[in-house]
Formats: sequence, structure tokens, C-alpha cells
Amino acid sequence: MLELVILLLAVAIVILAWKYLRLFTTMEERAHALYDEWRSRALEDDVRERVDLLHREWTIQEEMRIRSDAIGKSEAVIRGKMTEHLIPYFPEFPFDPRDARFLGTPVDLIVFDGLSRGTLSRIVFVEVKTGKRGALSMRERQVRECVEKGLVSYEILHMKDDK
Repeated sequence: MLELVILLLAVAIVILAWKYLRLFTTMEERAHALYDEWRSRALEDDVRERVDLLHREWTIQEEMRIRSDAIGKSEAVIRGKMTEHLIPYFPEFPFDPRDARFLGTPVDLIVFDGLSRGTLSRIVFVEVKTGKRGALSMRERQVRECVEKGLVSYEILHMKDDK
């Protein structure tokens, strides 16, 4: 009988040991899975924070570059417009400044060459270009083509009084 009790105890110990090992293995696997999941989330969070930081830095730098570029272009436009107004007084302007009249668009100036001396010799359309690009706009090219083809006329417009 004692042998049977010992045998039952031995079987119970083996069963308990087997269940404990199974439970321990399951717990260990679950602990590894939880750790891996936590580590993966932590790495993703670190990467996300780093990406956000880099994105903010890039955004700030890009905004500064865009603003600087816009300021540079704005300054160039303002310098160009000032030059258009002041060019008749520059030493390299080939006409008498008193003969120049500013229009602005579609041409910058009309020069009545010799008018201030009382001997008008010609009328010159002047387009002032500053900066890197000196290309004419479509409207400026159309004006130039009309002048070159002689499609220029002089008209007098009489206004009627409404009295």
C-alpha cells in the first residue's frame, strides 16, 4: 500500500512538474512577447519623435529659405521699378531726360527725342530691363512688333461739352 501511495505521489509530482514547466514556458513566451511588443512601441515612439523633430526643423529652415527668397525677389522688383523711373537721370541713358515720359506698362518710357530742344527727330519706345532675365513679356513683344511694322498712328480726340 505504501508503494501505491509513493507511486501516486511520484505520478502527482511528475504531473505537477510537467504542468509547472508548461505554465513556466507559456509565461516565459508571454513575457518575451510583451517585452518585444513594448520594445517595438518604444522604438516606434522614438522614431516618430525623431521624425517630428526633423520635420519641424526642416519646416523652419524651408520657411526661412522661402521668406528669404521672397524678400530677395521683392527687393529685385522694387529695384527694377525704381530703375525704370530713374533711368532717364542715369549717365548711360542716351537721351535727354527732359524728353522721356514714364508709362510703366506695356512699355516703360516713351522718349520724344529732341523735343526739349524744339527739334523732335523721332519717338522711341523704351523698355528697361534689370536683373538676370531680360526677356520681354508677350505684351511687350506685341508692342515692339507693332512699332517695327509701322502700325503706329497719331489721333486727336475731341471731347464734347455736356452744357
